[in-house]
Amino acid sequence: MDVQLTLTFLILGATIFAFVTNKIRADLVAIVSLLAFVITDILTPAEALAGFSNSVVLMIAGLFVVGAGILRTGLAGMAGQLLLKWSGNSELKLFVLLLIIVGTVGAFMSNTGTVALMMPIVVSIAISMKVSPSQFLLPLSYVASLSGLMTLIASPTNLIVNQLLVDRGYSKLGFFEITPIGIVGMIAGISYLVLVRNILLPKDQSRTQTNEGYKLSPKKIMKQYDLNNRLFKISVPEDSPIIATSLAELKLPAKYTLCMMKIHRKSQEGINLLPMTYQEMAGPTSVIQAKDELYVQGEEEDIYHFAEDYHLEVQGLVKGEADELVSKHLGIAEVLLTPNSSFINETVSSLGFREKYNLNIIGINRRGGYKLQDMVSHKLKFGDAILVQGAWDEILLLARETQDVVVVGQPKEHASVAAATGKAGIAGIIMLLMIILMAFEIFPTVISVMIGAVLMILTGCLRNMEDAYGNMNFESIVLVAAMLPMATALEKTGGMTLLSDGIINALGDYGPYGVLIGVYLLTAVFGQFISNTATAVLFAPIAMSAAIAMDVSPTTFMIAVAVAASMAFATPIASPTNALVMTAGGYKFMDFVRIGIPLQIVMLIVMMVAIPFFFPF
Repeated sequence: MDVQLTLTFLILGATIFAFVTNKIRADLVAIVSLLAFVITDILTPAEALAGFSNSVVLMIAGLFVVGAGILRTGLAGMAGQLLLKWSGNSELKLFVLLLIIVGTVGAFMSNTGTVALMMPIVVSIAISMKVSPSQFLLPLSYVASLSGLMTLIASPTNLIVNQLLVDRGYSKLGFFEITPIGIVGMIAGISYLVLVRNILLPKDQSRTQTNEGYKLSPKKIMKQYDLNNRLFKISVPEDSPIIATSLAELKLPAKYTLCMMKIHRKSQEGINLLPMTYQEMAGPTSVIQAKDELYVQGEEEDIYHFAEDYHLEVQGLVKGEADELVSKHLGIAEVLLTPNSSFINETVSSLGFREKYNLNIIGINRRGGYKLQDMVSHKLKFGDAILVQGAWDEILLLARETQDVVVVGQPKEHASVAAATGKAGIAGIIMLLMIILMAFEIFPTVISVMIGAVLMILTGCLRNMEDAYGNMNFESIVLVAAMLPMATALEKTGGMTLLSDGIINALGDYGPYGVLIGVYLLTAVFGQFISNTATAVLFAPIAMSAAIAMDVSPTTFMIAVAVAASMAFATPIASPTNALVMTAGGYKFMDFVRIGIPLQIVMLIVMMVAIPFFFPF
């Protein structure tokens, strides 16, 4: 083995190790690996940067814009809510219909976007039927991953293997060519999930409590966070030095680790035989007045310290007055951070959350552990759920921030108005036009996607170019662009031939079918620990070389790689959708192992029959 081949395998091994440990962002790992290939003179700068001009990268970027338009206009949400009403009171019918809808929606947008879109709808409907949302959220994630097999654009893995076929001079995949595999996978996956749906979660009481916060009842959320034992009502006497002071000047979180949530006051103007009372959201510009009633959250010791400093009167805990914080105008909601949220690694204080959204962050749920004190110094992490309080209108505005958060804790009657209105029909027409252009190959696939993306902006489905750029997942885009040249490095150094020959030598006695199973298994195993995109980029060229060496159809092996790379069921690590539902459903790591591994085995058996049937050797 020569020096360059050894270096190639060392860089590749270090890259995979970095992906698995997940200590460094995947896109940064890919860029460092790319630079290593250039520094060691394995790739020229032109070869290393070729991925950034690859059409598949532009196609993925365009699909993010199209998917954002579908999300912003509420097109998929409206269709999902309409169809879910057909389930009536049947839990089984609801379960099956929900998964079918998820599979259909996911055929035309990313699996992460599908889960983010459907999760509030699922939780709302499950609670209205008095069914635990936990029985729906994990299947929701799994079926969203399976939906990637429904169309060519449904998953980056499909686009990657299709581009490799084109680059090697083989026929490209049609828009719906992979759909039969997707339909078989959906039927098998949904059938399995129906059979095991009643054992998705252990029956222990603690798990039920973990999920309680996601049951959309604000009062239950208050109970889960124990807010009734931390919320105090304080009166402001006429001689208090706090009068005419703004909350920004008080600096309650920093000085007392307290949070002012609401101000209740009587109108002071004119002669009032029946004085009117009103409440306002406590914001930085709120100014304290005499006779105000302040609703403050915090520890009792800090409350009395604050009251003593400003000569205030503590009325006591607000135990029996939950409606004071949950009313027609004010509410509480839990908010999940999305995988690419700009809030991640930011402290509550650095976000300027109250100033930007006019909402209070009053608690953090980190995998079942509740942080209610000194929150301003806590750094937010992916998977965190944050508890926000404020006007329902402001919470609904926050719900539209689909790039950073998913609001799952708001009541059903408010969720329906969160989506944008007036452009859903236009978004539907644009999506249909894009599909027609791709299906009939009127233009190259990348051009059809770009047409759809541009139309989403020009017609107002997205506000402007900034909105379009803001909805692109640049981590995924850079990851694909930086990983693609790795195949060039393996090919130049002979590593591709070495790996494919190794697979053939190990499994060649069993013929192409045995090698196909080996390729599928290797891809699926790595796919549990590194992203499906990175997995496809790594294994597609190896599978291609093995197919060519055996003189069989490379398309069969490319489909196997695309399918196996999408089957990230056994861990919450590799799939953002699994991580997203982990907190919302209160799932543990072993839930994914216990439910996901049997599903992996089922899909292996089904796909090893379906793939050679629809794509013969």
